[in-house]
Amino acid sequence: MSEPLVLTHLDELRRWRSEQQRPVHMVPTMGNLHEGHLRLVDAAAEKDASAAVVVSIFVNPTQFGPNEDFDRYPRTLGQDIDRLSTRGCDVVWAPTVESMYPYAPEGRIGVVAPDDLTDGLCAGDRVGHFDGVVNVVLRLFNQVQPNAAFFGEKDYQQLQIIRRLAQDLSLMTDIHAVETLREPDGLAMSSRNQYLSAAQRRTAAGLYQVLVERAKTALNAADTGTLVALERSAIRRLQELGFETEYFEFRHSETLARLSDSDDRINPTELHLLAAVRLGSTRLIDNVAVARQNCR
Repeated sequence: MSEPLVLTHLDELRRWRSEQQRPVHMVPTMGNLHEGHLRLVDAAAEKDASAAVVVSIFVNPTQFGPNEDFDRYPRTLGQDIDRLSTRGCDVVWAPTVESMYPYAPEGRIGVVAPDDLTDGLCAGDRVGHFDGVVNVVLRLFNQVQPNAAFFGEKDYQQLQIIRRLAQDLSLMTDIHAVETLREPDGLAMSSRNQYLSAAQRRTAAGLYQVLVERAKTALNAADTGTLVALERSAIRRLQELGFETEYFEFRHSETLARLSDSDDRINPTELHLLAAVRLGSTRLIDNVAVARQNCR
C-alpha cells in the first residue's frame, strides 16, 4: 500500500475526477479514524478491485448543535492519512469549510431531511442535525461523483436518511451498508469512545449486551405491548448499570416507523432495536436488527 493522494481544493478534485476511467467508491468521514472507519474503506475496495477509493475527511459544522462537541471533535488529519496508507485508499478529500460552503454555512442553499425519518431517535434532541448531514453528504456526492458510497450501520437512522436522499434525488450513487465493527466485548467502535474513563469503558459494553438480550426475547413477541414492556425493562436495566438513557426503541427497519397499537400483527424480524445513552458527558449510540438474532 502507498500513501493516498491528498486533495484540499475543489479544482484539484475535479481535475482528478475527470481523469478517472474506472469506478469511484467513497467513504465519507469526519476523520479521527478508527478501525470501524477503516473497515468501510476495506469494503469499498473489496466491492470492486478496479475502483478508486476516496475517503473524505471533513468535520461538518452544520450537523453540530449549539451545545455539542464541534470544537472538541478531534482533528487528526496526519494520523488519519497514515492509517489510510495501510488500506486501499487512493485519495483523501479534505476540503476547507470555504470549499464546502462558499457562501458560509449560514448562506448555503440546502435540502432538509424528511419528517418521517426524523421522528425522534437521534433527531429528538438534536434539532437540525440530520439537515446538516444530508446537506454535507449531497455536497460531497456532487463534488466526488462516486458510483458507490459506504456507510456503517451503527448510525442506522442516518443510513436510512442517506438512502432516501440518494433515491429521492435520483443520485447516481449506490448506497452500501457495512455491519458495525465492534470491540471484543461488543462495544461499537466510535470516535467518542476515547472520551470514556477506564470505569466508563468497562460499563459501556453493557449497552450492546442489553440490546442483544432484548432483541432475542423480541423474536417471540406477538404484540406491541410485549415489545413496549421489553423497552421499559431495558431502560431500567441500563439505569442500574449506570447509563442515562435518551431512547431505547423498537422501530420498523425500513421506514423507522414507531410501533403502533393499531398494527394488526407484529413481525419482530422486520424490526430494529435502537438506543442512545450517556455515560457522563459521552453519548453512545448502537442498534441491532432483530432478524439477525435468529443466527446467534
